[in-house]
Amino acid sequence: MSKHVKSTLVKIFAALALAFACVAVAQTFSTTSTNQTVQAARRKLSKREKAAKHWIAMRESGGSYTARNGSCYGRYQLSIGYLHGNLSPKNQERVADNYVYGRYGSWVNAKRFWLAHNWY
Repeated sequence: MSKHVKSTLVKIFAALALAFACVAVAQTFSTTSTNQTVQAARRKLSKREKAAKHWIAMRESGGSYTARNGSCYGRYQLSIGYLHGNLSPKNQERVADNYVYGRYGSWVNAKRFWLAHNWY
């Protein structure tokens, strides 16, 4: 086998290995995101969590699912890009829960941050 053929085979093998690694990483991130979404959907909120969530909704939009403020939309004034074109109340609730639990760990913590910064 010539050096040129060996070099080409090594390059092809390296490219395949890199492609496989990229797919594996993408699947890991996708699975993690899906698991977080499923966990948020199954989460039962305590009275304190519900109260903090309602408090934030009232401060952000007066409770309206159609409120607009620049690039923010809905009951929780989420960046419209987070909603991926689905402006339904159900999606707003799901996305808000995912955002808050991912960033703050709880609605109570999000409210605490809001009180300190006037945003969450």
